[in-house]
Amino acid sequence: MKKAEISDYATALEFLYGLQIFGANFGLETPLRMAALLGNPQEQLRFIHVAGTNGKGSTCAMLESIYHAAGLRVGLFTSPHLVSFRERIQVNRQLIPESEIVRLVKAIRAANENNQVTLFEFATVMALKYFAEQKCDLVIWETGLGGRLDATNIVTPLASVITNIAFDHEQWLGNTLAKIATEKAGIIKPGVPVVTATAEAEALEIIQKTAHEKNAPLTLVAKNKIESQVAGTITSSMLGDHQKLNAALALATVAVLNDVITVNAEAIRVGLANVNWAGRLQLIQKPNGQKILLDGAHNLAGATALCAALKQDFPAVRPLIIFGALGDKNWSGICNLLAPLADKISTVPVASDRTTDPNALAEAFRSANPKAVVSVKTNLSEALKACKDEPFVVITGSLYLIGEALESLGISPTATDERGLNEWTASKKAR
Repeated sequence: MKKAEISDYATALEFLYGLQIFGANFGLETPLRMAALLGNPQEQLRFIHVAGTNGKGSTCAMLESIYHAAGLRVGLFTSPHLVSFRERIQVNRQLIPESEIVRLVKAIRAANENNQVTLFEFATVMALKYFAEQKCDLVIWETGLGGRLDATNIVTPLASVITNIAFDHEQWLGNTLAKIATEKAGIIKPGVPVVTATAEAEALEIIQKTAHEKNAPLTLVAKNKIESQVAGTITSSMLGDHQKLNAALALATVAVLNDVITVNAEAIRVGLANVNWAGRLQLIQKPNGQKILLDGAHNLAGATALCAALKQDFPAVRPLIIFGALGDKNWSGICNLLAPLADKISTVPVASDRTTDPNALAEAFRSANPKAVVSVKTNLSEALKACKDEPFVVITGSLYLIGEALESLGISPTATDERGLNEWTASKKAR
């Protein structure tokens, strides 16, 4: 059968959507094969590889901002995207142009011929080729899921960063912290420095053991040292104590690599002061004075961090909460954490086949806080209209919902049905 022609951005997206039928393939054989077809662009680049349960994106954004402020040309690869697929591949925080997506999709599809490849594997090698062509001095390289068998793990970085270990994606990574840590620690390479803020003893033991076995120098960023590491004139523009920990982790990574890439104190100060990462404790003030806080707290650890941030940064506020979640998350546990913080709660569906029924979310909230006024809305637009006179609104849960909110609020340009590219299911798991 003749291949569909890729002539513009819309047809390139159509091709990428077509890759979703292959789900998520955990293993390195395919990305290694595809990278070789493209001349192994990863060998022309330097990386900081970042894994962990929460805080990966924020830590990547901080590292990118610091090294960009230091004058480097910095590639940034992250996932999922909030609105546009182009968010996943950036150079100096400029999204990859649509025309480059078209060119790369055509070239990589031709090189790969008819071999099976997943969307994430394709996006990974696309990023490698683009960053090499752009002659990036450094690439901040975020894992997709886990680490050991993640497509991003075909690189040998300057440093491996593991933010933390918590429960998420248990169906793929394991149902204990030790199992999850084993997958995340799979990014540790022989002799390559490791930096982590993992505090859970069960998980930290795995990371320490792996680093020792691979003779990889390990730096542990302890919570009791955060204030001394992120203090004085060095402050982050991001809200929340957990972002101080992410900032301390980024600073420790910069320090570990200072002999390889020297960064002065001014670049660190400017980088942290100007870091931007959408949808993570992102505060928006509308012209009518209403404040809306967007936070993709999609697992228990993320919800715990959101609760702590609200209590610290907005102690006198009882926000209205708009919440939507995917069904494969511990949404009942998240509801239990958030419910005591609000007197008014609206539940909404997420634009995904995996959405949790908002009626089930509402019941969970009512059970956790019988005094709260809990309403079910048919969609986010209805929820936003209903709360237009509320002084403070928190939109949280799935990152899909955060992306929809960014579009609805006019913060992000509207994309053409690109959030659906985040959808995937596991097809097979290599071992």
